[in-house]
Amino acid sequence: MPVVNYEKYCEMLDNAKKNKFAYPAINVTSEITANACLEAFAETNSDGIIQVSTGGGQFASGMILKDMALGAISIANHIHLVAERYNINVALHTDHCQPGKVDTFIRPLLEESKKRVSQGLIPLFNSHMFDGSELPLDKNMDIAVELLKECKELGIILEVEAGVVGGEEDGVSNENAPAAKLYTTPEDMLYVYERLSSVKDARYMFAATFGNVHGVYKPGNVKLKPSILKEGQVAVVAKYGEAASFDLVFHGGSGSSIEEIHETLEYGVVKMNVDTDTQYAFTRPIVDHMFRNYDEVLKVEGEVGNKKKYDPRGYLKAAEEGMKKRVIQAVEDLKAKDTSLGV
Repeated sequence: MPVVNYEKYCEMLDNAKKNKFAYPAINVTSEITANACLEAFAETNSDGIIQVSTGGGQFASGMILKDMALGAISIANHIHLVAERYNINVALHTDHCQPGKVDTFIRPLLEESKKRVSQGLIPLFNSHMFDGSELPLDKNMDIAVELLKECKELGIILEVEAGVVGGEEDGVSNENAPAAKLYTTPEDMLYVYERLSSVKDARYMFAATFGNVHGVYKPGNVKLKPSILKEGQVAVVAKYGEAASFDLVFHGGSGSSIEEIHETLEYGVVKMNVDTDTQYAFTRPIVDHMFRNYDEVLKVEGEVGNKKKYDPRGYLKAAEEGMKKRVIQAVEDLKAKDTSLGV
């Protein structure tokens, strides 16, 4: 199946919300990591979301260019081509674009999508995330509303965030964020709905924060309060009706307990970002390969080593397999196995 169109993406999100499961949204930085996701989705008969962050795009463009939009375009084009050979639906998303990067990340990608739409193709990315959480909420929503208008015209969904996800990701640190900012209030959620619903018929997702933290921590160190999501949804629905209920996104999910994950599904979470855990799952087999074959991957004291051991394809295949297994676990944890809408 090719990457989904707008209608199919909306159907995916509606299906998840109705049936109380969520799609794993996996951050990728290369063709190899993207392939691992596609393989995992296919093996579990789950549709899924693959996403590229600003740092991931920068990395993909190479150490000289460091062009976040160019790298994201490169990865997206690869997925558009390869996804055609799979029998599941895939949506493409960009992750955590802060206000200072909108003009160098989201807007160039919107321009690329405009070119594609003018040629009768679907947008390059199905959704984008604007992370304006560093701003006061009114300023955050000022930018979000303008981006939502642009996205709507192209058949693209916008994800927004209110509150702060703790920890650090892509060099952006919220390690010392005030505790209150880690929890989105019902009043905040009402305000977000009121601002975004002003863009008639536009589709959006909302990353409300409930103590989430980027990175991975020992059990007990992250104090999640999933009830925050329930309270916010109840407030919005009470005032504006069931149709106002948010499609929620769970950020900073690495290391969360399965009970906490499942609780959020009851409150409207349809997408959960997974990055830290898949990074480790990719790296661990490489470390194992190097330790086991130390003398053969190095040319030491005039020896020639063993080409079969230092050929990157060998250990990167193992890394791809390791990441695939972790994505499969994410699918199962989110109750998404065997939920594909079909192609």
